[in-house]
Amino acid sequence: MDFETNGRENDLTYDPNYYKYDQYGKNPMPAFAPVGLIAMRSAIDFSRLVNDFLVERREAYLESEPDTEISPGFLREDYSVPVNTFRFSSGEGKAVVERTVRGHDLYIICDPANYSVTYNIRGIENHMSPDDHYQDLKRVILASSGKARRINVIMPYLYEGRQHRRNARESLDCAYMLEELDNLGVANLITFDAHDDRVANAVPTFGFESVPTVYQILKALNNLYPEIIKNRSNLMIVSPDEGAISRSMYYASVLGVPLGTFYKRRDYTTIKNGRNPIIAHEFLGDSVEGKDVLIVDDMISSGESMLNLARQLKQRNANRIFCAATFGLFTDGLESFNKAYEEGYLDRIFCTNLTYRLPELFDAPWYCDVNLAKFVALLIDAVNHNASLSSLIDPSVKIRKLLGSA
Repeated sequence: MDFETNGRENDLTYDPNYYKYDQYGKNPMPAFAPVGLIAMRSAIDFSRLVNDFLVERREAYLESEPDTEISPGFLREDYSVPVNTFRFSSGEGKAVVERTVRGHDLYIICDPANYSVTYNIRGIENHMSPDDHYQDLKRVILASSGKARRINVIMPYLYEGRQHRRNARESLDCAYMLEELDNLGVANLITFDAHDDRVANAVPTFGFESVPTVYQILKALNNLYPEIIKNRSNLMIVSPDEGAISRSMYYASVLGVPLGTFYKRRDYTTIKNGRNPIIAHEFLGDSVEGKDVLIVDDMISSGESMLNLARQLKQRNANRIFCAATFGLFTDGLESFNKAYEEGYLDRIFCTNLTYRLPELFDAPWYCDVNLAKFVALLIDAVNHNASLSSLIDPSVKIRKLLGSA
């Protein structure tokens, strides 16, 4: 097998050094235990990609270091552990792990935002909500507890991450979820671009990592529009609101470009859908006239606000409008985005494959899918060896190399 390319030369996120990365260092620590990958129903396709990358990576490592002593279970053709999450006719459920996990280092991959998964109750097909997915996750953890040596959860889209703080008489769902997983014996939770990673303060002794996707998105941007990265004097980063300002500041800092931001003027006398409605978006920053603009956020939900901002920026005579978001939910469909693209308000949107995407999204001329499966395989490999995650999580060095080669 050609581990250098393996047919992925045209992958926008392909990294030829992926299999050469010195994961284990000069004095490698032994693997904690044999890896077991459990794919929840919400993340079967993504987990399969992660498994394939992990297999290829370890094969390549042993090929380059044939004298390395390996621990039992280090290299397998398939790390996946099949599970079954049944539903009774009443709607109640249970989880069954179909293969032994005794002594394994388990990694359970789930996507709470995947509404395409269904179950039947009283003859009616229901789409699974984030609450349903989370309940099934807990069932699998309970089915594995006392047998697996360590349980880790990879939840790219953090369940209830948007309910990370309390206003008045509101529930603290995300904090309670972390506390619950901690009590269930989960050792580590890895998520990506958490809406507010300070929610980890709820469980200070819990292994919580919120991993940024800046490098992978910038790499995809550079592959499609190399002139933007090469000539950054014409680029500006824009934050859609005050909540995304830290993320946008990082983009602007590593790229060395100006930063602008919108703030949401709300009607605090009214509550609609649990929130104070937005009256207007006000812009703060330098002129965007003639500049390419990259709007940065953690997710695109309905996309209404982002499209509104794109129109306002175009009205201010911005050149091209790009959007980058880790999670592309598109809860109201794609019609408004297709219209914005046709009208010239939008040039390209970059989102990752860390959550379920609408099938029709892949045919949209304005969409770019950024593959994070190989990166998740790297994280699993590092955690399995109790290696430091700092060099993997901090994208600064890789971004500097990307900018230097642009």
